[in-house]
Amino acid sequence: MKKSHDDQVIISKEPKLNNPCLVAAWPGVANVALEATTYLKDKLQAEEFAEIQAPSFFEVTGVYVEKNLIQPPRLAENKFYYWKRKGKGSDLIIFLAEAQPSSMSREFADMLLDVVQKMGVKVVYTCAAALISHFPEQPRVWAAATDAELLAETEKQGLVLKGDFFIAGMNGLLLSMAKERDIKGVCLLGETPRYLSEMRNPTASQAVLRVLTKVLNVEIDMAEMDNLAAQSRQQIEELIKESRRQFISDFTVPLWERPQEEDQE
Repeated sequence: MKKSHDDQVIISKEPKLNNPCLVAAWPGVANVALEATTYLKDKLQAEEFAEIQAPSFFEVTGVYVEKNLIQPPRLAENKFYYWKRKGKGSDLIIFLAEAQPSSMSREFADMLLDVVQKMGVKVVYTCAAALISHFPEQPRVWAAATDAELLAETEKQGLVLKGDFFIAGMNGLLLSMAKERDIKGVCLLGETPRYLSEMRNPTASQAVLRVLTKVLNVEIDMAEMDNLAAQSRQQIEELIKESRRQFISDFTVPLWERPQEEDQE
């Protein structure tokens, strides 16, 4: 096992990869990014090869309880996985984090990019949620890229180019840091209703993942994700119906219960 970056990056295996791309994800709004990327990692059966153990980036704000017993403090895991393609084409590096760093985010991004740049990564993909005001029939996927050439390619894929907006957290910051190193980057954002931002949204993850696999030219079994998305859609539609029923109940009064108007003279 090899250690580097002052013992903060632990490398358990050094795979030889062909022109790899990086897909990285952190928890965020509706967990769109993490859910899509974790599903990709699981279906590809990507293998772990390194992790970042950097307590200086994270604050422990609580502890787990198992069978009523308080467990020792545990830092968020930050792991690298790899997948080798059979035949021609780029291999993949997948980075998954259990939490966003609570401090020194730029330094964390630099550490991550140092690892993958040495392995030949020239393109980075992240995902996120695009907050909208309504619940869409089918979530669209927005795109942001580090250069005009990549934007043109995403537009050919039928992605939405919204112009000016903000990508919060590491799913956006990593691409900005990559651009400083002349590494290309794309962020795919799945439309998510603003009023459901605290809930997980498999429908947005599903939309993002379909685009991501197409861009990467990777085929995976989407059946489980499709099932999750269908269940989630049904639950959300029921919540919307119930909220409408409640609104009508709270803010309308039957005609027979309304006070009679005084006769006009």
